[in-house]
Parts: sequence; C-alpha cells; structure tokens
Amino acid sequence: MICNGRGEKRVTVAGGGLSGCEAAWQLARRGVKVRLFEMRPVKMTPAHETSLLSELVCSNSLGGDKITTPAGILKAELSMLNSLIMECARKSRVPAGNALAVDRNVFAALVQEKIMSHPNIELVREELCELPEEPAIIATGPLTSAPMAKVLSQITGSDFLYFYDAVAPIVDVSTVDMTKAFRANRYGSEGDYINCPMNEEEYAKFWEALVNAETAPRHDFEEEQMRHFDGCLPVEVIAKRGEKTLLFGPLRPVGFETPDGKTPCAVVQLRQDNTDGTLYNIVGFQTNLKWGEQERVFRMIPALAEAEFVRKGVMHRNLFVCAPKVLDRELRFKGRDALYMAGQASGVEGYMESTAMGLAAALFAYKNIHSLPDIHFPKETAIGSLLNYLAEAIPESFQPMNVNLGIFSKLPGKKIRKRTERCEAYGQRAVDALAAFISEHKELFAAEC
Repeated sequence: MICNGRGEKRVTVAGGGLSGCEAAWQLARRGVKVRLFEMRPVKMTPAHETSLLSELVCSNSLGGDKITTPAGILKAELSMLNSLIMECARKSRVPAGNALAVDRNVFAALVQEKIMSHPNIELVREELCELPEEPAIIATGPLTSAPMAKVLSQITGSDFLYFYDAVAPIVDVSTVDMTKAFRANRYGSEGDYINCPMNEEEYAKFWEALVNAETAPRHDFEEEQMRHFDGCLPVEVIAKRGEKTLLFGPLRPVGFETPDGKTPCAVVQLRQDNTDGTLYNIVGFQTNLKWGEQERVFRMIPALAEAEFVRKGVMHRNLFVCAPKVLDRELRFKGRDALYMAGQASGVEGYMESTAMGLAAALFAYKNIHSLPDIHFPKETAIGSLLNYLAEAIPESFQPMNVNLGIFSKLPGKKIRKRTERCEAYGQRAVDALAAFISEHKELFAAEC
C-alpha cells in the first residue's frame, strides 16, 4: 500500500509505547513501510504488566482536556494532526472531570488493534540490543533495556541522565467505605472523583506513619544517579519535605466540604481507572513504599480502612538523554543522518508530550527520506515549544519538561491576569499557527491516507 506515489520506503521504529506507536502510525499513513519492534512479552520491564502496545504504567489520566490548560492545547494540536493516540484515548475515556482519563486496558487494546491491522506496519516482538539500520526512530522510552541504553550512551558520547518514576496504587472501589467518603469534583462541580477526607488528628497520624514507613530497595541503581522529576514525586518524598506539604499538593482540601458541611483537613482523591468503574487509582500517591507498608499506611485513610489494593505502587528507573547536547532540532542524534530519538527519553515528561515527540520525529523522518523542504513547528504551538525547549535548554541543568505556559513564546500586548483566559488566548494562537503550518506544508499532509 503506497499512498504517496514516491515508491517504497522503510523505517524502523524501536519501542511500542505511546511515542513509538504514534511514530509508526504517522509514517504508515503516509505510505512508509514500518518495522515496529517491541520487546514485551519476550522481555518485560520493571513496571509493565501486559504485552499490550502503549500500556500506561503510571496514571490513567492524560491531563487536562480543555484549551484552557496547557495540556489541553497540546491535545488540540495532536487532534489536528490526526494522532492515533488521541483517537484511541477519546474512544476509551472514563469520567475524570475536566481531565482526559482512559480505561488503560481498553486504550492499549485499541492502539494495538490499529497498529496490527495496518498493512504498512510489521510488528516484531523482539528486544533490540543494537542500533537498527537507518532511517530509524528510537522510542524505547524511559524503561529502555540495558543493552540498548549502553549502545545509545556510546553514540551520544555522554552518559544517560536518570530520574525515578513511581506508580500509584489501584483499589477495588467496592471496598471503599462510602460512609466515610463522598463523590464530588473540586468546588462542587460534577462528582467524578471519590474523595476521602481526614480531620487534623487523622491526618497527623497518617503523615507520621507515612514518613516513617519502610521503602523498597533501589536494587543496583546507584544512589548518586537518583533524581526525582517533581511531577512524579513519591508521596512519601513529598511528605518528608514538611508536615503540611501534602496539604498544598495531592491532599489539598481547597474547594471541598464534607456532606455534613465540614471543611476537611485533608482530602485523598480516587479517580476511575477502568470503563466499568470498578477500579480507582489513588491520585498523586505514586510510591516506593514496600507493599506491606502501603496497605498498612494507606488504610489509615478512614475510607480506605478495608480497601482491597488490586495493584500496589511501584517505583522504577527512567532514562532520558540530555537533548540540547545530543539531539538536533529535528530530534536526530547529532552526527547521524537518519537516527531519531522520540518519546519521554528525548527529554519530555508526560504521556501526551511523549506522543507529540513521536509524531514530530515521524514527520521529520518522512520529510528527510523524501527530500521535502525543511519543517519548523511554529514556536507559538505546544509542540513547537517543547521542541524549542529540547534544543535550547541549559545542558548542565537539563530536566524533562511537561507542556506549560512558561515554555511558550509570550503573548504580545497587555498581560491577561486570569489564568484560564490567558491559557485560552495561548491556545487559540497555537491552533491558528498550527493550521497555517499544515496549510504551508501541503505535500507533507496530503500524503496521509
């Protein structure tokens, strides 16, 4: 199936996560033959539980879904670019207020079905221990296996940087004591979340137990290499920063009152994790506590005293490259003609950010193998802002980045004080800029089929 009339081209994509699947899909839709490598289930990672492509191993939330949030702007752009991941997310969404959350199993199954049914994609279940023949996109992600990590470290001329990511526990909702919990979103809006309140005495005992609980060993990972990305801090690490820190983070009670009209000291939120609504994850409770300790400490939350934990929290090492040192503006490894890095390991943080880098890498690769004019994502867009950050960040202090208004180019004119209105203005500008970008590069987007 060749849609663009240019003759057969082949690209290897390493990694069947969000980024790799998005990259493979974008290339395949443009008539490019793709070999997509995924090592699971031949070799599993410390965090994955299934062999499904694009399995979500942390939260099931993909972030804000309205253009009044930076995450919503990015989603709008991905939808305009016919993202596979966005399409499958919309079809598998579960209630989560203003956020886009998915049933993780339904979502992954949809992605896998689309990938496996495309005639231009060959799925290979095999671990890649050496660099594939170029052109190739490396999207092995933050859980890149040791052999591939070693090879990539050698070609970059510098070591990988490390941080640690943590996964929140999931509970059987039928075991939550709803006489001690209530459904509501913050500020009294629709009740998609289950809220587990604590009074001052309950919170004090919980905090004391949490900061003194025993954590799991870090195996052979070296202590000096450990870095936490602030967006994924384990709940016990946040707690150790001060007794009140959680109250300004995942347990903040602002915008809530209990059904009897009281203002809680702390609120632990549960978010739906599957379509049937039988499983809920504990929002913001990524953790590295030992499994027994998780049950002991988290059951000190009154509504979870008898809760059944169907999945415990785990912690795993994530890898990323120092993008401003090793990648060019098209996500190519410097000094290589057609070897691209995509996804979270490229230096972004978040599901949709990783997806965006897979999409961008695919477009860059397509452009280069067909000798099309250079493409530059507009700096006014979320995707362009992320790419610009990867290219221009200070190497010595480089850390993975989420999409946020701070990386966008500033709006001209008087500052808009209300954040939602300001974000909406950024969003409209981004959508307009991306529409013009698509129109300008007709040959790139007319090739889709």
